Amino acid sequence: MAEVNETTVGERIRQVRERAGVTLQELADRTGYTSALLNQIENHLVSPPLGALGRIAQALGVRLGDLWGEGPGEPYTIVRRGERRQVSRFASKEGVSYGYTYESLGFGKKDRRVEPFLITLEPPTVPHPKPSVHEGEEFLFVLEGRMEVHLAGHTDVLEPGDSILYDASLPHRVTCHGDEPARVLAVIWTPGRSEGEG
Repeated sequence: MAEVNETTVGERIRQVRERAGVTLQELADRTGYTSALLNQIENHLVSPPLGALGRIAQALGVRLGDLWGEGPGEPYTIVRRGERRQVSRFASKEGVSYGYTYESLGFGKKDRRVEPFLITLEPPTVPHPKPSVHEGEEFLFVLEGRMEVHLAGHTDVLEPGDSILYDASLPHRVTCHGDEPARVLAVIWTPGRSEGEG
């Protein structure tokens, strides 16, 4: 089994941004996030929701998978249980967490249009930032625990077996409901640079 190391997404965001010649302020202008928040993300002080990572990738003109250092990939991928790639586990320096951990279930597949993840939602140690808004769609299926969904002014609680599909341009945020973690299968589609290519 190939060894899969935890990916430092913040460092990759900085590398991609600097290679593109984009300043933190320019990235802030493109995403709508503050340069201070983006700096915290790059320095592993906060763990943003997947939607924020998608918005950052889109603003940098790259695929979401590029933010965790994927190569060109293959026409298909099989990800065994022990080979899931931990994508985001920020916040180790100061213990600040918005309560998200992601495992990529599709890494290695080239030209993919969707990003499947296994997400663990835990009680955050800091208040959540403003809701996420980006292009595309998100599908969430609750496997364990209870998940609270805030969507365009509507709040609901989903339990194991419940799912939701929504337009990601609606302001949205998901959290675990209560003090118990929740595990969620997420499939995210964000239009990227490969859209429209044959």
